[in-house]
Amino acid sequence: GPLSQSSAHILSRTALETNPRTLCKLFTFSGDKMVSCNHTLNHFFERVFPVFSLCLDLIPPGACNLLNSSAIYANNEVNLAEVDIYGFDYDYTLALYSNALNTMIYNAAKGFLIEHFRYPEGILKYDYIPNFAVRGLHYDIQKGLLMKIDAFHYIQPGTVYRGLNPLPDEEVLELYGGTYHVPLEQDSGFYGKGPKVKQFMDIFSIPEMTLLAVANDFFITNDIEYDPVHLFKDVSEAIGMVHLKGYMYKWVVQDLDKYILRGEETHAVLHKLVSSGKKLFLITNSPFSFVDKGMTHMVGEKWRDFFDVVIVQADKPHFFTDCIKPFRRLDTKGDLCWEKIKSLDKGQIYKQGNLFDFLRLTGWRGSKVLYFGDHLYSDLADLMLRHGWRTAAIVPELEHETKMVSTGRYALNLTWLQALTGLMERLQTHRDPESQQVFLEWQKEREELRIMTKNLFNPQFGSIFRTCHNPTYFSRRLCRFSDIYMTSLSCLLNYDLSYTFYPRRTPLQHEAPLWMDQLCTGCMKTPFLEEMSHIR
Repeated sequence: GPLSQSSAHILSRTALETNPRTLCKLFTFSGDKMVSCNHTLNHFFERVFPVFSLCLDLIPPGACNLLNSSAIYANNEVNLAEVDIYGFDYDYTLALYSNALNTMIYNAAKGFLIEHFRYPEGILKYDYIPNFAVRGLHYDIQKGLLMKIDAFHYIQPGTVYRGLNPLPDEEVLELYGGTYHVPLEQDSGFYGKGPKVKQFMDIFSIPEMTLLAVANDFFITNDIEYDPVHLFKDVSEAIGMVHLKGYMYKWVVQDLDKYILRGEETHAVLHKLVSSGKKLFLITNSPFSFVDKGMTHMVGEKWRDFFDVVIVQADKPHFFTDCIKPFRRLDTKGDLCWEKIKSLDKGQIYKQGNLFDFLRLTGWRGSKVLYFGDHLYSDLADLMLRHGWRTAAIVPELEHETKMVSTGRYALNLTWLQALTGLMERLQTHRDPESQQVFLEWQKEREELRIMTKNLFNPQFGSIFRTCHNPTYFSRRLCRFSDIYMTSLSCLLNYDLSYTFYPRRTPLQHEAPLWMDQLCTGCMKTPFLEEMSHIR
């Protein structure tokens, strides 16, 4: 188990002598003088098992045994009864893709590095690593480092990778001038593209991060001198070529069943909204031919009947900020028409354009519009900050993360980690040698527990939502730019369209946790989960 002998000794004494049922009573005992002692192995186990029982008792009675990944989580209060217009991105919103697509993107971009940029063929031996990178990571372009940064711009120790290997914490501190802090002016800009550090915010960027790590690893392990800035630009361009040359579109269209997931659920969501009298629109960067094939596969040939406005190749995020590009209409063959656009009509397909003309021509403004997208910057940020639309983030990673949080191992690790942190907080006031020795052992044990908890999500970088104790940079942006967030669009099927989403009132650091409703939204059954189970 994760317990050291000293902590097992202290806590088992507490369990045997006072049998406390709450963390408060456990902390009360922590003020006593704590002495580390050596026990025989048998005596040690006799004391460890009551500690585990005590730790289980400390888990709050309302904690989730099984989080519901089909729940919708609220950062801000949203009343669906006030929403008349629903807007959607396409990729990873209306259409969810299987992980097989990441492998294809990685392999094609790796080929471009060798064929187009003349990189050594030795890179070919690196196969795609499905579980290496996670969304929301930062990449230091000049140093060639992939890392996880928290909401306060601090690097999480143990999550800095040069190539495929972690960098020791001491080396990280040396590279960043004795601190884990990344200054704001060096960090990613508003759209995640800073001058020295880039944040990877969309799901399509996962193969790009993996290829960056692989390319760095090849040059390092083969002792070949290279410029990390050139490597970053080459990899970015190689990934871009996969999209610009249409390879991704071709793969998906050739095997729609393999790459597109949950098509029936997308159809059910659109049908539910239209049947309730809601207006729908689509704004996507993808070309019409690609969207048409995918939507026909999921919804049927008459999929356009669901939408009042369809806009393709919108060039987001510039679509939301540029007021110059006019709309162009496409004919039934997908060719451009030349007339000036004076209205956005149902049944027509439009290309490019800008949000300002969109608002003028539709009159759809403010909180009566709810827009769904997966990219926090390109899809949601401008709409929330500049235009007051309601926004909903699609976060497929929630399915895996909620499963991990629901495990007994996670609950036990986290409860013991919190209890140990509280004990350390009290013990640090004692300056005698014995107490200081116990404190050092607990400090080491706390770090081990942090690593164990991180590894439950991803061995390299942990959860996309948390660092050791703070929210991640990604998590903070998710809270800032989305009113609600969910695993997939199908989560809407579990709620009535007059439902109000209420954010949980979690206590601030200076507040007492006096209310039970803070525990979790996901442990509550969604209103229509059983009724919609046949679709799943």
